[in-house]
Amino acid sequence: MSNKPSRTLTFKCQKCSKPVTLYLQKVSACSHIQPYQGICKCGEVLRHATGQKDAVESYLASGDSGWMHHHHH
Repeated sequence: MSNKPSRTLTFKCQKCSKPVTLYLQKVSACSHIQPYQGICKCGEVLRHATGQKDAVESYLASGDSGWMHHHHH
């Protein structure tokens, strides 16, 4: 495995357990993390990030503010 971040990751949707492809986001809050995002067919938004632990945690904890401008419930 190379240490370059992969462009896509596959996760299982929490709601409907279908596999969802998350794409590496070009815009990153900071250079310390690689944020990924994908939307399941059921409308659930899945997010993941790799990189520096505290940066990843703040990204995931930031919720929708500044990261996503819309989401479905």
